Amino acid sequence: MAGLSVVIPALNEAGTLPLLLADLATWPGDLEILVVDGGSGDATAAVTRIGGAGLLRSPVAGRGQQLRWGAAQAHGPWLLVLHADSRLPMGWVDAVTAVLERPDAERQAWYFDFRISEQRPMLRLLEAAVAWRSRWRQRPYGDQGLLIHRRLYSAVGGYRPIPLMEDLDLVQRLGAQTRLRRIGHPLITSGRRWQRQGVLHLAWRNALLRRRWARGASADGLARDYRR
Repeated sequence: MAGLSVVIPALNEAGTLPLLLADLATWPGDLEILVVDGGSGDATAAVTRIGGAGLLRSPVAGRGQQLRWGAAQAHGPWLLVLHADSRLPMGWVDAVTAVLERPDAERQAWYFDFRISEQRPMLRLLEAAVAWRSRWRQRPYGDQGLLIHRRLYSAVGGYRPIPLMEDLDLVQRLGAQTRLRRIGHPLITSGRRWQRQGVLHLAWRNALLRRRWARGASADGLARDYRR
């Protein structure tokens, strides 16, 4: 089985990382796990080491920089990018293995189906909207993961070291060269942000940020507004 390098950007994720690392431990082949820390003040580093993963300290904080740094240090021919608060439900190994065994897999990028851990009708509608956007507009985002061969990743220039919109920036460049395809399995993302900020409020805010990005706003300016 082809070697797989998992890159996980993290910032104060000691409470979520153990579950994701346990999910990844079920992979039967060669697996490299790199947690790229952006300056955590909690026990993220200790949790990473206890979970058997490698710890990288990004020279600059920001998810784009962390992902770029982690991908540059990874050794596997395949990269799997995951957020630290994600969960891989049962069956993910078979789903990813099926992709890696496809003869055309290297020429395309692959993403998981978007799922949120909270059980609320509004979130099910959001998941349906994301599924439509991912398939027809070719816009899966970071909380859906990304499985990509290193040659394709390098061909499009990889992640840029920007503090926000790093996922949209990359999939736009990928979409210009190839198709983004479903892995055919869900990736569960934490519902903490959606519960804390409200589904409609957060979805609307994110849409406005993407619109500003499309109109040429700087990633640094968007990141400042996002933090506020």
